[in-house]
Amino acid sequence: MLSSRTHHAEHVGSLLRPPYLLDAREAHEKGELTSAELRAVEDRAVEENLRIQADAGVPVFTDGEARRESWRAGLFESIDGVVPAPRTMTWYRDGQELSSEDTLHDGVAAAAKVSRKGDLTGTEAAFMAARAPGTFKITMISVSLGGMIWHPEISAPVYPTPAALIEDLIPLQLAEIDDLVANHGVRWIQLDSLAYNRVIDSRRDDRIRGVQTPGELLDATIDVDSRLVGAIKREHPDVTVAMHICRGNYRSSWAASGSYEAVAERLFNEVPVDRFLLEYDTERAGGFEPLRFVPAGPDGPVVVLGLVTTKVPDLEDPDDLVRRIGEAAAYVPLENLAISPQCGFASGSLGNLITVDDERRKLDLVVSTAQRVWG
Repeated sequence: MLSSRTHHAEHVGSLLRPPYLLDAREAHEKGELTSAELRAVEDRAVEENLRIQADAGVPVFTDGEARRESWRAGLFESIDGVVPAPRTMTWYRDGQELSSEDTLHDGVAAAAKVSRKGDLTGTEAAFMAARAPGTFKITMISVSLGGMIWHPEISAPVYPTPAALIEDLIPLQLAEIDDLVANHGVRWIQLDSLAYNRVIDSRRDDRIRGVQTPGELLDATIDVDSRLVGAIKREHPDVTVAMHICRGNYRSSWAASGSYEAVAERLFNEVPVDRFLLEYDTERAGGFEPLRFVPAGPDGPVVVLGLVTTKVPDLEDPDDLVRRIGEAAAYVPLENLAISPQCGFASGSLGNLITVDDERRKLDLVVSTAQRVWG
């Protein structure tokens, strides 16, 4: 595999789920479709996703997360010891807060000692190893977000604090990654770690932060993510480890805003990933100045600038993208930069308010911009 440093175009993860896949999942939930039949439909969707990425020239493939209900699958779909527990977040689109009817209220909470359930990423990786036309990556939610499944009434009898729950989640995630590497040939892992948003946007107050102050949450999240990444790199030094951070992505809406300044110095220097994928598609993410804390040199991480939005169909001006990459190069050497969308196209099954043709054009733009800048 080529060094991940040579890849200057990247796709974050999810792709729009085709209607036939959503119909099949609904039929399966009603007992009208067997698990084997659903798997065949998922396989078809993944094959289509691979063709979309190959047509665009994306050098690192994902399966589009077609087998998942959402990006939170690692906590919501793959952990035993949890029970349903409604959870509400505040989302914004076009400057307005979404109504309760337009937001998700699904959630789970740990009610017993947690353990792994099934092998979703193993299924994903086995298919990708057999069918992907090039390098592929497996995306997963970082267990530093384990507070999402901690509930003060449901979880406290088993786990008195979110930190206690996360301590049990860490070895589960590391074992999952060990299996992916040893048994499925995975050489690229991406952790989605969004707890930093509750430091970046300190006005937010929800279960992710709980009773912690932003400073305490930063300490806790840095500690968990650095331990996770450090353990992966020690055990599997040839595996590329990336981290994605955005401001939330659900049906073209967002959940947080603010500059990386509050987390940048510690995040970029204490979490030893090979690549940081950072949302930068709007002013909500602030400027590039926090990138001054990114370690430079041949061993410094690659910063993947999420300049192309997946939330609206309008295409960015290619000249503007080149200009913005140049602005970021004032803080990070150009050879240590790359470009991507700010997030996936469908962080949940319903996806953003764009079409597959829009999705294709966005991926084409990412690749053509990378070719223009880096050749």
